[in-house]
Amino acid sequence: MSTLIIYAHPYEKSFNHHILKTITEKNLNKADIINLYEDNFNLIYSKEELALFKDGDTNSTFIKNYQNRISKASNIVFIFPIWWNDIPGIVKNFVDLVMKKNFAYIDTPTGVSGKLTNIKSVSVITTSNSPTWYIKLFCGNSINKVFLNATCKQLGIKKRRWINLGNIKKTSSLDKKKFLDKINKQI
Repeated sequence: MSTLIIYAHPYEKSFNHHILKTITEKNLNKADIINLYEDNFNLIYSKEELALFKDGDTNSTFIKNYQNRISKASNIVFIFPIWWNDIPGIVKNFVDLVMKKNFAYIDTPTGVSGKLTNIKSVSVITTSNSPTWYIKLFCGNSINKVFLNATCKQLGIKKRRWINLGNIKKTSSLDKKKFLDKINKQI
């Protein structure tokens, strides 16, 4: 099984970076890593790119490269902070631009049908300032409801999970270590 990590945090001393290090050390650096900030992933839908949308085509070598790497993966792990109760814009932009028609899904009379059946599982590992229960109960639970159980499900990924370390600013070093141990066991 090959693992593709999609990492989105601009600061190398962040706890998200510690999560990335923990996972890559466990996998003996065998995981393929897409580091969106390191890659300077700042693509947007240009007029030219949008004109190719209906056919699921792209003129971007970045997007083609990412699609090739997704095609080779059997598991995807997203690592990012929760900003404004949701996925960061750079992750949303990645999904919008990379998960193209005919690559990630096809249109059907009843909606989209996912083509990423090579992906056996997706794990989303996040950190947040707000407690996890607050995000789930009072902020719409967008990671579960939209990102995992709508978007990833529509892409054809059956096994989906979210692991969050909430209240990060008030979390002790011991609790952070326990969280990393938990990640190490589950991923």
